[in-house]
Amino acid sequence: MITSGGERPQQRRERQKAVRRHRLFALGLVGAGVVVGLAVVAAFVFRAGSQGAASVGSEGAASVGSEGAASIGSSHAALRATGIPASGAPAAPRPTGNVRIAAVGDIVMGSLPDDLPPDGGASFFDPVDDLLTGDVVLGNMEGTLTTGGPSKCEDNDSPNCFAFHAPPSYGRWFKKAGFTVMNLANNHIDDFGAEGRRETFAALRSVNLPFTGRLGQITIQRVGGIRVALIGFAPDRGANDLTNIPAAKRLTARAATMADIVLVTMHAGAEGSDRTHVEPGTEYFLGEDRGDSYRFSRAVIDAGADLVVGSGPHVMRGMEFYKGRLIAYSLGNFTGYKVLSLGGTLSTSGVLQVTLRADGTYASGRLRPTQIVEPGTPEPGGEAIDLVSGVSEEDFGSHAAHISADGTIRRP
Repeated sequence: MITSGGERPQQRRERQKAVRRHRLFALGLVGAGVVVGLAVVAAFVFRAGSQGAASVGSEGAASVGSEGAASIGSSHAALRATGIPASGAPAAPRPTGNVRIAAVGDIVMGSLPDDLPPDGGASFFDPVDDLLTGDVVLGNMEGTLTTGGPSKCEDNDSPNCFAFHAPPSYGRWFKKAGFTVMNLANNHIDDFGAEGRRETFAALRSVNLPFTGRLGQITIQRVGGIRVALIGFAPDRGANDLTNIPAAKRLTARAATMADIVLVTMHAGAEGSDRTHVEPGTEYFLGEDRGDSYRFSRAVIDAGADLVVGSGPHVMRGMEFYKGRLIAYSLGNFTGYKVLSLGGTLSTSGVLQVTLRADGTYASGRLRPTQIVEPGTPEPGGEAIDLVSGVSEEDFGSHAAHISADGTIRRP
C-alpha cells in the first residue's frame, strides 16, 4: 500500500524516526548553549565583583567584596549552614575548632601637636594588654595616623567639631598591644581628608595590621583552617553605609559565602553620657542620621553575620542574643587621651571576649571590665558589668544576655 504522499508505510516510519532524532539532537544543542551562556554570565558577574574589590582595595586594603557579585551572595548564604557548595560539587570538609575574639570600642591615643602620651605611646596599652588576647582582636580606631592633610575643622567654627591625628608611628603600638585588625568605619577617619586617609592606611600596612570598614571592603583573617570575615559599617562617607540596610545585607551575605565566621562591627547611635539605652528606630545626633542599630543588627544576622559589635555612642550599651548570635550594641570608649570627655559612664569600658565555633555558633563569652583614667588611658576595673547587665535586661527582656558577677555571658 502506498500513502497519498507516495511513500510506503515502512518508508514513512523510517522518516518519522529520523525526524525525531534530528529534533532531539537540536534540543540538545539548545540546552548546551543555555548552559554555556549561563556559565559565561556567571563568570562575568564573578569577574565584575573581583574587579570592584580591587578598585576598593587600591584605597581601602587588600580585601574583597563588591556590589557587583553581592547580588548572588544571598542565595549562597543560605547554603553555608548546610555545607552544600553553590556549584553543586561535593562539599569540602568543614573546618573544626574554635575562634577566640576580643573586641573593644573607641580608641584615641591622643592628637598632635600637644595632646600625646609622654613616652610616645610606648606604654599606652600596658595596663590592659593581658586582656587583649585572642585569635582576632578588634578595636575601633577613632581618628587618623597622619601628619598631613587639611583638618576638617579649619573652616568650621562649631564647638562640636573635633579632628584627631596621632603620629603614623603609633601604628606599631596597636600591633604591640595585640590588635589583629582595626575598624576604620567611623566619623573620624576623614578628619584630615584624603591625604590623612592614605597616610593612615600606609601606617597600618607598614606594621602588617589589617583594617576594615571602607566601602565594599571585606577583610578576611585566617585562624588555622577557619576563615573569619570582618566588615565595618557606619553612617559616614567612604564607609559601608549602615543606613542602607539592603546593601548591608548583600555585603554580609557575600562575606558569608567567603568565610566560615562573619563578624560585623557598627559605629552607630546617638552620643552622650545618657545614651546607654538602645532607642527604637533611627537615632540622631546633632542632626545627623546615626542609624537604626536594632534593625541593622538583626538584618545582618539574617544575612549571615555571627557576631555584631558596636561603638559610637561613647558609652556602653546592652547585649542581646538574636537567633543564637550575640549583639553587643556599644562597647563605649576604650581610651581617649586628652581629647574625649571622661567621668561616669563615659569612662566605663570593657573588653568583650567571645569564643565562636568554626560554624559561627556561640560557645562562650565574657565581659572584662575596664575604665579610662585621667588623662585618658585604660586600666582594668570599673562598673561595666553592672551597667551592661542592667541595661540589657531593661532593653531586651527575654532576649537579653545574662551577665554574671564575674562577667560571664550566657544565652537566655
